[in-house]
Amino acid sequence: MVAKVAVVTGGNKGIGLAIVRALCKQFQGDVYLTARDVGRGQEAVASLASEGLKTTFHQLDINSLDSISSAVAHFKDKYGGVDILINNAGIAFKGADPTPFAVQAEVTLKTNFFATRDMLTHFMPLVKPGGRVVNVSSFVGSHALSQCSPALQQRFRSEDITEDELVGLMQRFVEEAGKGQHKEGGWADTAYGMSKTGLTTLSMILARRLSKERPNDGILLNACCPGWVRTDMAGPKAPKSPDEGAETPVYLALLPAGAAEPHGKFVSEKEVQPW
Repeated sequence: MVAKVAVVTGGNKGIGLAIVRALCKQFQGDVYLTARDVGRGQEAVASLASEGLKTTFHQLDINSLDSISSAVAHFKDKYGGVDILINNAGIAFKGADPTPFAVQAEVTLKTNFFATRDMLTHFMPLVKPGGRVVNVSSFVGSHALSQCSPALQQRFRSEDITEDELVGLMQRFVEEAGKGQHKEGGWADTAYGMSKTGLTTLSMILARRLSKERPNDGILLNACCPGWVRTDMAGPKAPKSPDEGAETPVYLALLPAGAAEPHGKFVSEKEVQPW
């Protein structure tokens, strides 16, 4: 019998590492800690081993299609697919970062939206019946959406927005930010926020597609906000520890067999949030 397997991206530190730690304790199967940096990934595996927790490292840089493809081949070959996929890898510029907004928009969207979408495009066919997919998004995305023009809000919340339309919108944000025209274009003035608006919306689109194309497979796909967590990204003043931040993503990853919901939702503190 093939073992069950869980895959976590960006697993070498912060919330990703805390998610891996919790899965090691709660998930009946193999847990893969993936990261783009081999040295850091192996250090993280060693640090968990010192806690008595067993995880396996696999190099995975979500910004590289070659890296994604080789990971897909590995999990297909060894496990016949994946049971849990947690897309946690992401980046954020600090508030005081002097990098021009045009560059911040391009770089942030490249990882948080486009590369995560590449992960989903290539890994979704591997998700086994009963599988769970969790995209780590953020309340900053909801807040950014509320600052967009009414027309943009309507499209992002619409039940009939397609993946192609969403990709076009995200590309438009990057282009208009590049010209310094994003505010006139109706966008929120936050690259990180818009990247997470896109990711949450993508999660809803893919969940609807799963319900249509694989209605009997019982796969649940959701986006979530881990909360404001003390990490390199969010800083030392955040109220939550990484382990506390991992609670909602892990809850969604371990929804019991046969559960029908939540699916295609945005979840925080284990509760479905309005979008």
